[in-house]
Amino acid sequence: MRKLFGTDGVRGIANKELTCDLAYKLGRAGGYVLTQGKKNIKVVVGKDTRISGDMLESALISGIMSVGADVICVGVVPTPAVAYLTKYYEADCGVMISASHNPVEYNGIKFFNKDGYKLDDDVEIKIEQLVEDMNKIDYSPTGENVGIKTEKKEAIRDYVEYLKSIVNVDLKNLKVVLDCANGASFEVAPLVFKELGANVITINYKPNGKNINLNCGSTHPEYLKEEILKNNADIGLAYDGDADRLIAIDEKGQIVDGDYIMTICASHLKKQGKLKKDTLVVTVMSNIGLHIAAKENNFNTVSTKVGDRYVLEEMIKGGYNLGGEQSGHMIFLDYNTTGDGVLSSLILASILVDENKPLSELCGIMNKYPQVLVNAKVKNEYKNRYLEDEQIKTEIEKIEKILDGKGRVLIRPSGTEPLVRVMLEGKEEGQIKDLASSLANLIKSKLS
Repeated sequence: MRKLFGTDGVRGIANKELTCDLAYKLGRAGGYVLTQGKKNIKVVVGKDTRISGDMLESALISGIMSVGADVICVGVVPTPAVAYLTKYYEADCGVMISASHNPVEYNGIKFFNKDGYKLDDDVEIKIEQLVEDMNKIDYSPTGENVGIKTEKKEAIRDYVEYLKSIVNVDLKNLKVVLDCANGASFEVAPLVFKELGANVITINYKPNGKNINLNCGSTHPEYLKEEILKNNADIGLAYDGDADRLIAIDEKGQIVDGDYIMTICASHLKKQGKLKKDTLVVTVMSNIGLHIAAKENNFNTVSTKVGDRYVLEEMIKGGYNLGGEQSGHMIFLDYNTTGDGVLSSLILASILVDENKPLSELCGIMNKYPQVLVNAKVKNEYKNRYLEDEQIKTEIEKIEKILDGKGRVLIRPSGTEPLVRVMLEGKEEGQIKDLASSLANLIKSKLS
């Protein structure tokens, strides 16, 4: 059972939960696990723009170098850039310092293996065991054998060139508004869109260490909507703090979430014969409208637990090349091993050019069903017992009959809180609100 690592690395409030001491231990333990019996180890380290990044980077790389590994610092880059650059620089490991879409006080440390994938569970467990008992690390090189630090000033340029090689399309007739969330995409995204010829308007691209994700980016697209309408732009593209997710806005100011984007991309790839096994991998939170659109456009869907980690596992296992989440994490496995907001935005922009259609028209491929989420507060030890109660089971069956195949019921115990999440989809929002509230109240009364 992992104690430090969640589904997306180690996260916490910087200097309180994620301390410099913990960052040092993670670097030393991670470096030790990777370097045992090896020499000339290289580790790529990147970060987002939050103020605690420099502090944690200093501690982390000290730990890595203390076991003889060399560190390549690539500065402020998106998380997917670290995954790519780890392979491109032929490094043994990559580390990203970021808390993604979370507020500035948080930070995180996420490891990638030499192929750009997140570490396997067993490797993370080994690192955790060493963090808990640092005396087990019996290697402290001295003299010329300690690790050294180098800085790759050209890292952003290397990543931009790779993105351009994937999406080699002229965007000169496209007016684009980019919301960089004052985060890791603030240099990369405007640069690559401009070099591909787009007319680019950039907002929230002046990070000061404190304004990352602050009322902007993929979790707050309201201001981007205003800019789209004010500038009569073709598309708005909003990233989160580490640029591994994307939310779009169409030319009419309507939000286009990950479900819409994945459906558009899957259909386009299917037409080109490039959607492997004609299958899109999504999570259980994807809207039922996506699954209906998939059937209508002759491609399949496979659903996983919530988390891009599980999407990626299913993609690798099944040999698929496109998957993602409603939240905007999208993995184009032919090109990168993790969610990549800038790559996703470039592919979406290129589809607008190829299809010669506005984004609002492309979104017509899918009808999004109303979705209602109600939390039922229960005793933590009871939250997984909802299917053991006959009355709850009977109520779920009753709701499914009412929806009659035109909606669904999804019950999910929270992984971190004493909650059972009740999600309903259906054509009539008022009806599913009432049904969801009734079911949540029943679960609360039976399990609290």
